[in-house]
Amino acid sequence: MKTVVHIISHSHWDREWYMAFEQHRIKLVDLIDQSMELFEKDAAFRSFHLDGQTIVMDDYLEIKPQNRERLKKHVREGRFSAGPWYILQDEFLTSGEANVRNLLVGRQEALEYGGLCPVGYFPDAFGNAGQMPQLLKQAGMKAIVFGRGVKPVGFNNEVQGGDYESMYSEMMWESPDGSALPGILFANWYSNGIEIPVEEEAARAYWEEKLASARQFAGTRHLLFMNGCDHQPVQRDLGAALETARRLYPDIEFVHSDFDTYVDAVSRELEHISTVRGELTSQETDGRFTLVNTTSSHIPLKQMNRICENALEKEAEPMAALASLWGKEYPEDLLRYSWKMLMQNHPHDSICGCSVDSVNAEIKTRFDKSLQVAEALFADSCSWMADRIDTKALGAEKKIYPIVVFNTTGWNRSGMVEAVVDFERSYGGWLTRQHGEMERLQLPELVLKDAAGNRVPACIQDMGVRFGYELPDDRFRQPYMARQVKVTFEAEDVPALGYCTCYLEEADAVGEAGAVEEMAMAAVCESESAVGGHFLTPADRVMENRFLRVEIHGDGSYSVTEKESGKRYPHVGYYEECGDIGNEYIFIQDSDKEEITTQGTEARIELIEDEPYRCTYRIEHRLMVPAGAEELLERERRQCVGLYERKAGRSRELVELALTTLLRLERSAKGLKVETTIHNTAKDHRIRVMIPTGLQTETHFADSTLEVVERPNRHGKAWQNPSGCEHQQNFVAMDDEKDGILVANFGLYEYEVLPDRDNAIAVTLLRCTGEMGDWGDFPTPAAQLPGTHTVAYEIVPYKKEDVAAAFTEGHLFQTKLSAVSLASKRGYLKDGAGCMEDMGGKTLPLRAGFFKWSGEGLNLTGFKKKDGDRDIIVRFVNETREAVELTIDRQAWFKEMYHSNVIEERLQAAAPGGDGSYHMTVKPFEIFTVGIVPNGACGD
Repeated sequence: MKTVVHIISHSHWDREWYMAFEQHRIKLVDLIDQSMELFEKDAAFRSFHLDGQTIVMDDYLEIKPQNRERLKKHVREGRFSAGPWYILQDEFLTSGEANVRNLLVGRQEALEYGGLCPVGYFPDAFGNAGQMPQLLKQAGMKAIVFGRGVKPVGFNNEVQGGDYESMYSEMMWESPDGSALPGILFANWYSNGIEIPVEEEAARAYWEEKLASARQFAGTRHLLFMNGCDHQPVQRDLGAALETARRLYPDIEFVHSDFDTYVDAVSRELEHISTVRGELTSQETDGRFTLVNTTSSHIPLKQMNRICENALEKEAEPMAALASLWGKEYPEDLLRYSWKMLMQNHPHDSICGCSVDSVNAEIKTRFDKSLQVAEALFADSCSWMADRIDTKALGAEKKIYPIVVFNTTGWNRSGMVEAVVDFERSYGGWLTRQHGEMERLQLPELVLKDAAGNRVPACIQDMGVRFGYELPDDRFRQPYMARQVKVTFEAEDVPALGYCTCYLEEADAVGEAGAVEEMAMAAVCESESAVGGHFLTPADRVMENRFLRVEIHGDGSYSVTEKESGKRYPHVGYYEECGDIGNEYIFIQDSDKEEITTQGTEARIELIEDEPYRCTYRIEHRLMVPAGAEELLERERRQCVGLYERKAGRSRELVELALTTLLRLERSAKGLKVETTIHNTAKDHRIRVMIPTGLQTETHFADSTLEVVERPNRHGKAWQNPSGCEHQQNFVAMDDEKDGILVANFGLYEYEVLPDRDNAIAVTLLRCTGEMGDWGDFPTPAAQLPGTHTVAYEIVPYKKEDVAAAFTEGHLFQTKLSAVSLASKRGYLKDGAGCMEDMGGKTLPLRAGFFKWSGEGLNLTGFKKKDGDRDIIVRFVNETREAVELTIDRQAWFKEMYHSNVIEERLQAAAPGGDGSYHMTVKPFEIFTVGIVPNGACGD
């Protein structure tokens, strides 16, 4: 049978990278215009692959909206291949739900344009997440095409073995749950068919070399040639070039092809191929090709990404879905806009922080825009729900100031809350007069009570006078001055996807507030006898609650003990600083390879908060570190010296590096919360926090995209990269036969396990470099990140049998409880009157949870309305190797439930059991989605 050469025309479109977005877009407009001209003039030019992302069409049509129907015509006819993604994301630096939204938006837009390419596409992702086959199979994809993460050994070569190797460029790629799709690796990269010559002599030399390279790894007679590269203009004389090839090689069939055609042809002939399983991160290679250190480039941008993702998937979406059950219109269009603005920062060169400074500046602006919408929608939904709570049930006899605490996660939880309450407002007249009126107001003693009237320990602070305004639906804006108080307290056991209510009121007598604190302290001490009579600080430099004991040492490190098991982790939390002569893609330690740590140094330690609900120590370090790299590095950068050949060391000039650490222990917390502020005065360096575990184990766990993956502590024998860093999402954890420790993070995606240093977990807090790198000299002075940066993480010791609960703690660290002050909305209330709008009898109680479920080892990742529908979509991921029974209690708002998938299709119905609850089995590592049809009894 004839060899078939499939030539696919494309241009890998980095939306922004070594030039700013608008500069790249100018080239994009030319590319699409030229492609359409070829379609209309040259019948032999069959198709052009739009890089698997629909945003390129959006970007084009913003400039040339008059060409919309023309473009759609070519999509409908299969000339332009569209989707399935909205953007080509980095799979590890975007959340699981963000990957799902990317697929939902990309599919919808591709279908609106007229056609959908049924192939998952990752041409240049820096490694591939293990759940992508499952995600894409649920979406109906035929295959996955990717460029990195696995090494083929080629036909006639000996297969070395291992889960990450393949004999051919074609393979099966299997997710941890067993879902598999054919995988196509660009073994010769996605430019192996670039600029095909027309002239015969040049064409013969070209094809002799190209055909041999493709045959080396191909497992069938179908050879793939990608006619294009990064921002490559369309080859206008491709038809003539293919005619030359056909004359030179009459025994070979040359086809101007597309991925749908090529995948069908290869799939019919695939046999005896390898199966690769799980994440593809070049574990059986030298480890340099998947560019893992992009996880620590521009950490402030990655923190902002985490904020924006949480604001949408953990706050705005679930709260808007709940409010929709009570009659509020679901803001689907605004949520979609906010998601799209956020996802425009998710392409691999954008979210990875490996672009020029102008790109990173624009990324921050998009984050701000997405967040502004998400926060406004969340606040609006919370306000809507709060307005429907029947506060008359509080039964108070005095002026009261209700506060509603919302929990938008999938678990009941306790946690710290800060609520700002308008004690009094002044409207009308001159703002200056109003300010004076509020300033002269005498605040009484206030106490906080729960819905049952029990006093709650709280810190109530006078915040002075603040300007504010209302924007009524039916009249002009209403400015005012308000006298405000801030209330800080621990809310206990707030229902999952629900809320609880408490309130401020005036104390019965002078001094009652102090008496309340003494009573609260006594209650805490009585229930936690190990703590004694000193709140959470039983001794100097010691913090303790019923779960943990923390001892702070003179050098600022601390020992953490899990009290039930007695397991102690000594001297964790010290800092390590070293030089970095690499770039935004790759960390390279300087030639001296010296590390500066806080071990054995003198730290300033001070107790700054000692309350019944929380205590806080502040630790200050002052280190003298090199100001940057020596001058040789600048010459090496200008000369484009390879990173692994650089010789630069560090400057002899020293600067002071100030590190401020806040250690916080909350009364009900199972983890120690840590906040580190870095006052960065140096360049070309990296700062990490070190958590020595001392655990005897060869593997560890890391939260990844829609899974918790188990990884070896040591890399394979082929690994040559001097950096052993890995990706994480919410946490990394390690345990032995009895004990474990988890380190949760907020927006810190890079860690490294150091087996030769007590199996320490090292989390990168800041990495500073001065160049983009890759294919030329692109200085990035802003990537040195001068100034002040604050990062947050949590240390959670656990017993081996409680590992699933520890994972939950890691997920919960990403979000906080939120509070709405009803008094701030309507002024103080008497007997609860004035709070609730006329709901026609449809009111909410003082405490409620709207979705109750159980299933140890499951993570609830999404709660939203179905796109274009009123159904509620709920998604879980089984993070364990065992099947888990998911139980969902039937709620009043349920009409019926059905099984769904990541693209929100209605599959088979789900029937409740005899107890009225739904019982479903979730397979190991399964992405499990259900749809719920609301009955309309709540708010319609």
